[in-house]
Amino acid sequence: MRKLTIGDVTITSIIERDGPWRAPEAMFPKAAAAPGLLAERLKEVEPETFDAASGKMVITYQTYVVRTPHHTILVDTCTGEDKGYPAPMDFPKQPWLDGLRAEGLAFEDIDYVLCTHLHIDHSGWNTVLRDGRWVPTFPRAKYVFHKREYAAWEETTKAAVERPGGGGNVFRFNCEPVVAAGQALLVDDDFQLDDRITLEPTPGHSPCHCCVHIRSGGQHAVITGDLMHHALQVHQPDWSTVFCWDPAEAETSRRRFFGSVADTDTRVLPIHFPNPSVGRVEAQGDRFRWRYMR
Repeated sequence: MRKLTIGDVTITSIIERDGPWRAPEAMFPKAAAAPGLLAERLKEVEPETFDAASGKMVITYQTYVVRTPHHTILVDTCTGEDKGYPAPMDFPKQPWLDGLRAEGLAFEDIDYVLCTHLHIDHSGWNTVLRDGRWVPTFPRAKYVFHKREYAAWEETTKAAVERPGGGGNVFRFNCEPVVAAGQALLVDDDFQLDDRITLEPTPGHSPCHCCVHIRSGGQHAVITGDLMHHALQVHQPDWSTVFCWDPAEAETSRRRFFGSVADTDTRVLPIHFPNPSVGRVEAQGDRFRWRYMR
């Protein structure tokens, strides 16, 4: 993704992996149940988003680097290394480290880490393994977790209940050590980092998934985490994923968000959309459509 400028804020991307990843039928139960509709929707989405040869969606794992005049912020931290996760999450992680260096950044340069939610692929670089212990990767950073998101995964982990995408060792490896180190900020719905960065709860995919709003100089961008994983979900908002905590609530959050940004100049930055990553939501009658900003 080329550098995006929002007033006096810049946004760039660190990619951990990209390319064909998962068939839509395996990701979206409603798509699997409606092959004819899926075929129609695949004709609508832009070619970067689907690899026809493999029949798989093109999915990117990335972190957004947000630089304001006062702070350097990472939004979501991919899957991280040394976590011991099985395939397919065991892909090489060196590209993320190389990308951080390419941005001219060291671990010590990060002021804040904002996690849209606490799934495996959004919190992994929160911690690294040092002398057999998980410790915060970014020694100077404060990590922003929504308190309801944190509490839900804490309860699930204590009860030894496995939920798709999070809990278990994800929470123990990626979240608990940050709180133990005193580097976590557990925040409410109205959290505002400064006059440029705010959160918006968009629950459903996870207990209190949040979007990150960036406003400066009369411009507006939103990092949407996993509010949608693929452009298909813009065209078909009722297609929630097999990883969603509450599929119906996830759909409600998508529709509300799309309605608020459609046909505006808001730049939308999902975590998993491939290059060029940033786009706009357009209204199309009673439906929505994704368009990349090229």
